[in-house]
Amino acid sequence: MLQDQFDVAIVGAGIIGLAHAYLAARSGLKVLVLERDPIATGASIRNFGMIWPIGQPAGHLHKTALRSRELWLQVLREAGLPHQPTGSLHAAYRVDEAMVGREFAVKATHLGYDCTWLNAKEAAGRSAALNPEGLLGALWSPVEFTVDPRLVIGRLPAFLTERLGVEFCFNTAVQEVGVSVLRAGRKIWKANVVVLATGDDFQTLFPETLDGLGLRRCKLQMLRTVVQPAGWQLGPSLAFGLTFRHYPAFEICEGLPALAARIAKETPEFDRWGIHVMVSATADGALTLGDSHQYGLSVDIFDRPEINRLILSFARQYVRVPLLEIAQYWHGVYASHPKAPYFRYSPAPGVHGIIVTSGIGMTLSFGLAEQTLTQAGLIT
Repeated sequence: MLQDQFDVAIVGAGIIGLAHAYLAARSGLKVLVLERDPIATGASIRNFGMIWPIGQPAGHLHKTALRSRELWLQVLREAGLPHQPTGSLHAAYRVDEAMVGREFAVKATHLGYDCTWLNAKEAAGRSAALNPEGLLGALWSPVEFTVDPRLVIGRLPAFLTERLGVEFCFNTAVQEVGVSVLRAGRKIWKANVVVLATGDDFQTLFPETLDGLGLRRCKLQMLRTVVQPAGWQLGPSLAFGLTFRHYPAFEICEGLPALAARIAKETPEFDRWGIHVMVSATADGALTLGDSHQYGLSVDIFDRPEINRLILSFARQYVRVPLLEIAQYWHGVYASHPKAPYFRYSPAPGVHGIIVTSGIGMTLSFGLAEQTLTQAGLIT
């Protein structure tokens, strides 16, 4: 059964797919989004909701993150969706952590980052959630902001439909994509350009193309607290010394290897499970905590209680919040690769695939989508 003709058809209604849909439709193109599930349930709703330019290495990725941030703020304003422009703090409680934070603050300002080092009193003044005992200071950046991913990913389709005319087909698994054509069961759609934003599904579409890329999956465990009392606010999203060894932006710091070696020696379980603790706030005032990183092609469906205990133990040591009672536990899964932050591939004429492989899909989404559509000649 032949459906309508579209300028752009997008497979996947996670944040990467939605970003492509927004930018294409805003440019006056006729857009279709096909999603295999009744609602988006993948990595896009299972994360902190942090838009996190400070973690991206200087150059192309950091510039893409900043551009993505601009577009994020634009769509949030247009859609009337909440966000928390509170910035970020990387708090230091050990001398080597403070050394890395100070070093980055000096070097990064010459590389296009807006950040500064705060002493302990200044850092505590930014966030009452930081334990003042033993606090040496924090790396402060006003650039980062937080959305509630479940709320945003859930509401954006309606906005895109009502305001920009995007057509969505949920519960529709695309099984075949050819030149200007898509098939799902007996339904067929035609589109001038097809964008594949299928996350960690490496098997359904063009598996022969993806097979040789060295892709794997990353499982991360996360937690969410009960809603905090009215009037109390987290303030900036929080990260700690553990996070310096996680994001590639901090690799410019000469003090990083010593910090990483100390963590590996003192707390090898953090390295074993890829744990670095961060805290963000949701739209209703709950807190999201995490996370861990387990890599492999297959994903263990059973969560490890010891990982949750390690995250909570760290949080109780360094974070002061009214209610650290956990309301939800879950895990997310995203595509991963040992080296590449994302892959672009074109398995057929007019077909553009993108896989974010480093857990930075929320941060880079709109910037990457703009690049895809520009390269395809659809926007300028």
